[in-house]
Amino acid sequence: MLKLYHNAISTCSQKVRLVIAHKGLEFDSQDVDLFEGGQHEPEYVKLNPNHVVPTLVHHGEVLIESTLINEYLEDAYPQVPMMPVDPAIRYSVRMVTKRLDEKVHPVTGIITFAIGPRSLLLQQPKAAREANINAIPDPVRRAARRSVIEHGVKAPEFANAISVMLAFMDTMNESLEEKIWLSGESFGLADAAALPYVLRLDHLAMTSVLEARPHLMVWYQRVQALNCFETAVTARLAPPLVEMFRKNGEAVWADVEPMTH
Repeated sequence: MLKLYHNAISTCSQKVRLVIAHKGLEFDSQDVDLFEGGQHEPEYVKLNPNHVVPTLVHHGEVLIESTLINEYLEDAYPQVPMMPVDPAIRYSVRMVTKRLDEKVHPVTGIITFAIGPRSLLLQQPKAAREANINAIPDPVRRAARRSVIEHGVKAPEFANAISVMLAFMDTMNESLEEKIWLSGESFGLADAAALPYVLRLDHLAMTSVLEARPHLMVWYQRVQALNCFETAVTARLAPPLVEMFRKNGEAVWADVEPMTH
């Protein structure tokens, strides 16, 4: 049995759940409350010293890093393949996941915490909020998190984060002009990896950014129609949390919109 430590709205958790669902696997669900600092609890940190989700435990092996977890799942459960056979296309899949890990994911945290849960976090006692920020191991992430919670979309890190995110959306749109899926002929690891970041912009009321990129938008709608999307994403998201993200996004859209051109 797979045991997955995850969070419903976490991008990296979503991409692992998408792979698990697409392959038709079941797992023991261990929810980690990120807003309350569950990722910093000593017992969890023993599993994942990076203080992040997801973490997968399988046959006694503890696996971290969502991209590597998905590649492990592909190796362990090849019956429903999610990597193309062609070496060149496999290379392109890995280029997508590498860019997401190295460039897109770090700025997603900046964008998210500047908007989505910011109002909720500002309601926490300052000591609790600071304790969770100070528990982030990476000093760069720690400083950025404090900055965006304090300053929102006016934080100095925010404009560059939007620029990096939009550059990736442009690349996706161009790639999808000539193909249906990022992973080749069918939904695969690159699509599962990219979906949560597109979804995050939608949840933060930046849907017009997606609509301005028609090939990307068609792909997004195609993914949403898959059974694995319902199982891995929709069924697990708390509507009040999504509504909070969207309302907070709408509230700052006048400040964000000029940065999207």
